[in-house]
Amino acid sequence: MQERGVDVDHATLNRWVVKYSPQIAANAQARKRPTSVSWRMNETYIKVRGKWTYLYRAVDRDGETLDFMLSKRRDTAAARRFFKQAIGTNGVPDRVVIDRSGANLAGLQSLNVILKFIGAGRIIKILQVKYLNNILEQDHRFIKRITRPMLGFKAFHSAAATLAGIETAHMIRKRQFGESGLSAFRQFAGLAA
Repeated sequence: MQERGVDVDHATLNRWVVKYSPQIAANAQARKRPTSVSWRMNETYIKVRGKWTYLYRAVDRDGETLDFMLSKRRDTAAARRFFKQAIGTNGVPDRVVIDRSGANLAGLQSLNVILKFIGAGRIIKILQVKYLNNILEQDHRFIKRITRPMLGFKAFHSAAATLAGIETAHMIRKRQFGESGLSAFRQFAGLAA
């Protein structure tokens, strides 16, 4: 903006991020390429108002971002909510690799009960193998590298919106939208339109 002679305050940019990031992230979820049916799921910690919150994230076996969700708690209800959201946008996976978290296991088991009850025809295989999540742990680095200098967020809703924008930018860098010949800016412009 400064190169074009437009003087914009950083607070204005923050308001734009909070307002438009969730819309662009939703558009990105709808436009991304189909992903693998083998998922890796874990959560990482983000500070909001001086307290730790949990950023649930899932990638497929190729490292493509499936979904993400910021939660105030790390419990079964949050894990179930995340899995319902991820399945709603990506379909039912064949298997999900998680860590030793009991909340994530309980959330997946409750979804398996729902899938069995509605007669979906398949059940999610749950694997708790420590080293299969390495691809996701490495993917967390990108988020941490950007959020660490921010020194935390002041409000939960702005943190969720900002993280949605960061995740969408990461998906653009991973070229998850099928437009391989387009620049990152052109892909972003296509999502923002």
